Amino acid sequence: MNAPITLALSKGRIFEETLPLLAAAGIEVLEDPEKSRKLILPTSRPEVRVVLVRASDVPTYVQYGGADLGVAGKDSLIEHGGQGLFRPLDLRIAKCRVSVAVRADFDYAQAVRQGARLKVATKYTAIAREFFASKGVHVDLIKLYGSMELAPLTGLADAIVDLVSTGNTLKANHLVEVEPIMDISSHLVVNQAALKLKQAPLKRIIEAFASALAPA
Repeated sequence: MNAPITLALSKGRIFEETLPLLAAAGIEVLEDPEKSRKLILPTSRPEVRVVLVRASDVPTYVQYGGADLGVAGKDSLIEHGGQGLFRPLDLRIAKCRVSVAVRADFDYAQAVRQGARLKVATKYTAIAREFFASKGVHVDLIKLYGSMELAPLTGLADAIVDLVSTGNTLKANHLVEVEPIMDISSHLVVNQAALKLKQAPLKRIIEAFASALAPA
């Protein structure tokens, strides 16, 4: 029997928006990740399985062969560095942006103009470092893993760099988006060794995804 094809996905929006692409490849996930406690989910194709991992871990699982392919946001790929990954497709799903946000009463533009050294909380340190360096803004980066909005509210940071989709979370916490950094969508990534060893089945999945993305 051939080795199974393992696809790494993260729960939530990426999972939901990948389902129609999987359907186009004739693959149906047989269990709802929100209801199942399993971390490896079976599909309608016995040779294909889905592993559920944190969004930021998808590139690592694919790089080291814990998964043959995965769906990862551009933000996760930049932070990971993308080593050892083949990126055949921008899936144009789970769209959002990485932006700078501050407390509504903080004058970000003036702080930047005056050359102030800003404290910036983020889990996207690579993206933030490159962005502020390109602007010539001096920053101290504070790495956080969750509840980014708390950092300016508690005085931990002047600004945050985070994913923004609707902006409702910022608004609810009296924060404002002051500068977009980049648009984000999710990409299909493939392990380079798997691409050689399991070429035919992986190629079929990639081609089915590509066809599903093509404009009608």
